[in-house]
Amino acid sequence: MSRTAVIAGVGPGLGESLARTFIDEGCQVGLFARSQSFLQSLSSDLGEDTLAVQTDITDPDEVAAGFEQVREAFGPVDVLVNHASGGAWKGTREITHEEFRRALAVGPAGGLACSQEAIDDMLAGDGGTIIFTGATSAVRGRDGAIGFSAAKFAVRGMAESMARELGPEGIHVAHVVIDGQILPPNGAETPDHDTESHLDPDEIAQSYWHLVEQDRSAWTLELDLRPHVEAF
Repeated sequence: MSRTAVIAGVGPGLGESLARTFIDEGCQVGLFARSQSFLQSLSSDLGEDTLAVQTDITDPDEVAAGFEQVREAFGPVDVLVNHASGGAWKGTREITHEEFRRALAVGPAGGLACSQEAIDDMLAGDGGTIIFTGATSAVRGRDGAIGFSAAKFAVRGMAESMARELGPEGIHVAHVVIDGQILPPNGAETPDHDTESHLDPDEIAQSYWHLVEQDRSAWTLELDLRPHVEAF
């Protein structure tokens, strides 16, 4: 079955892998990001089943306009991946209030704006899937990254709340904990030259797709992914 998906927060790496995987699985995909040049390049490479939409997800009006473009091109949205995140890598004494607000505006507030746009489409259809990209910092605060940690904790709470609210309505909400470093794009070497200690973004993307295709009798709320050398 063909699906319309929106990936909010597309860049080189996992965002690109998600787009490629969803296209390979037969989706038509709206790509949201602030970087127009990267979006256009990726969309041109992926073909006519993608739509590049330059969007600042911290602005609800831009989000609404972006979803409307996707609907006009491909129809109602069935799948949403809230993938954008932000946060100054600073500690409690160094971070400014503006930097802290920005982290919350991108992660939880941006995810809320995108989810609100997608939910009505899903309720009017046969349900849908909303996936939030999390991190280790969503379950264990990181030293020197108070903004990022606070935003990721908030996103995890949102996902759990939405899952309980929307699951009975046929909308699968899931949170993915990326517990480790992701291989850099374009075959670049990792800082320590140890690829086995990093997650492969293409394999992560396959796990996201599995969440989309799960039967309603056995939905995953939280999926924890880590490389085998870091396991437990």
